[in-house]
Amino acid sequence: MELLVRLLVLALALALGPAVTLAGPAKSPYQLVLQHSRLRGRQHGPNVCAVQKLIGTNKKYFTNCKQWYQRKICGKSTVISYECCPGYEKVPGEKGCPAALPLSNLYETLGVVGSTTTQLYTDRTEKLRPEMEGPGSFTIFAPSNEAWASLPAEVLDSLVSNVNIELLNALRYHMVDRRVLTDELKHGMSLTSMYQNSNIQIHHYPNGIVTVNCARLLKADHHATNGVVHLIDKVISTITNNIQQIIEIEDTFETLRAAVAASGLNTVLESDGQFTLLAPTNEAFEKIPAETLNRILGDPEALRDLLNNHILKSAMCAEAIVAGMSMETLEGTTLEVGCSGDMLTINGKAIISNKDILATNGVIHFIDELLIPDSAKTLFELAAESDVSTAIDLFRQAGLGTHLSGNERLTLLAPLNSVFKDGTPRIDAQTKNLLLNHIVKDQVASKYLYHGQTLETLGGKKLRVFVYRNSLCIENSCIAAHDKRGRYGTLFTMDRMLTPPMGTVMDILKGDSHFSMLVAAIQSAGLTETLNREGVYTVFAPTNEAFQAMPPGELNKLLGNAKELANILKYHVGDEILVSGGIGALVRLKSLQGDKLEVSSKNNVVNVNKEPVAEADIMATNGVVHAITSILQPPANRPQERGDELADSALEIFKQASAFSRASQRSVRLAPVYQRLLERMKH
Repeated sequence: MELLVRLLVLALALALGPAVTLAGPAKSPYQLVLQHSRLRGRQHGPNVCAVQKLIGTNKKYFTNCKQWYQRKICGKSTVISYECCPGYEKVPGEKGCPAALPLSNLYETLGVVGSTTTQLYTDRTEKLRPEMEGPGSFTIFAPSNEAWASLPAEVLDSLVSNVNIELLNALRYHMVDRRVLTDELKHGMSLTSMYQNSNIQIHHYPNGIVTVNCARLLKADHHATNGVVHLIDKVISTITNNIQQIIEIEDTFETLRAAVAASGLNTVLESDGQFTLLAPTNEAFEKIPAETLNRILGDPEALRDLLNNHILKSAMCAEAIVAGMSMETLEGTTLEVGCSGDMLTINGKAIISNKDILATNGVIHFIDELLIPDSAKTLFELAAESDVSTAIDLFRQAGLGTHLSGNERLTLLAPLNSVFKDGTPRIDAQTKNLLLNHIVKDQVASKYLYHGQTLETLGGKKLRVFVYRNSLCIENSCIAAHDKRGRYGTLFTMDRMLTPPMGTVMDILKGDSHFSMLVAAIQSAGLTETLNREGVYTVFAPTNEAFQAMPPGELNKLLGNAKELANILKYHVGDEILVSGGIGALVRLKSLQGDKLEVSSKNNVVNVNKEPVAEADIMATNGVVHAITSILQPPANRPQERGDELADSALEIFKQASAFSRASQRSVRLAPVYQRLLERMKH
């Protein structure tokens, strides 16, 4: 019978699906953190929790795995202490916290959890204590004693001077007329308080922190006979205005008000939802150059992108930030929200001057610096934040600045500063034309580029795109960083100056006297037409020095045998375009001769068949030329490799012979094997 019951329970769990298991519903983030704290504290006895305390403060946190090993909260060091987990207490003479706290009514439970000040103020009202001690089911978010003590004197005075109205209403706002445990506290939900049915905002974050109107739960789920008590770190107050209404009444948001009105985003900021507005103050707008600010304010799309970049998709209270976390904005960008001590940071900067201004649809943090997204910037402004300032100066000196600050749809191929470590080119007509060929006529994105695509430049050239396993190159220059997409232009950071092709492979070779002997050899071998026609070739071009290094007799023999010469030269030509930036550790490139070339790159030196390339990436319309100072020999022509092949064959035959010997133990079976060995050695 017991087995049948177990099988029925298992069948029911499977029928209900993965959301319900025999272990019960999934734990909330708060419960998972509490569970981790229990695990860390179990060596000290039952129901002991490890707690991280910020050094020099009274702030304590239940610890998650990451914080446990880092021992830091908001970059500040912590110490570990061990306390009774919520709902338990010590017993003299026994280890840990073996006893559950005795259940009592809400009023008495306030004293147990460390909210005696709330008890005191409850006593001062005429109506509230009888409710807390009587029948019913309530939840109270009880401010700690420190929370009451930190209230401004004028606020506290106004409460205690009118205890049966102001103080009573304030306390009732901390109460809900039903029992609500942490597993019910969902992120973004609202609870109806016992003061005029005003809403209380709940946020339950993935790191286990739970906030109530941005006050952090310190000790949760303390059961009482008539409800539950959650200890919080602030006295909370009612929320009446939405985000837009707060902007309207704050003097420090005068410029922001005008910008929101011009962009039409006021409808978003007054709509239902849970947003975080990183609200730039007037001072933040004043820090921006007038020309930039006027341009953005006069461009509706850029203005909308700017403002959307200040709105996070979910409400984020300051107390929930204990380490850096990435948060997405309405504009689609990601901001790194973190903390340093008591200060909140955005992208590592402590620019938040006032935090946790609550609205009915989210929370506002004042910031004193604008967060301008790439999508609202010109190419000049994008480049100012990248490692391409030298290239930008060249464009400006060449009189091309208007292209980088206007409203043309362009893509700028800007070389890194390190490209110019040996100096910058002199600005003349040739350099200006070269720079024009670093500006593509359309605004493109690197993720949509494909192999063989051509891009037209302002200089009139068509640049080819090469897609390799680990790199994306445009002609000889490869993209070195993620592209930045601005309002009209996109910035590609490139690893070198780009050299557009100036003719076919044969044109390149004929135009350089270092290749005169190679040109003669190509003509003798009948390969001129091949290297002149359309195609995709990688040519490892031996210089005159390479030919002159050959013994005269061997050289004359090679040049006198057109067939052998053609075979050797074809071995120097790969059947696809391989620029140096696309090589990686090792690439095996098939040659026109049929055998493969081994091309590698290390410490910015390209090697082919372990021979160094003297000059790489001479671009041609039908390929690329790499100059080498030696003649490459196909595998069949390499004496060492022939010897290696013979040795390998002999070794393999001997292995087979040994296998036969072990299997049969009779030497007569080896005769055919040795016979094959002798035949191979004859050849």
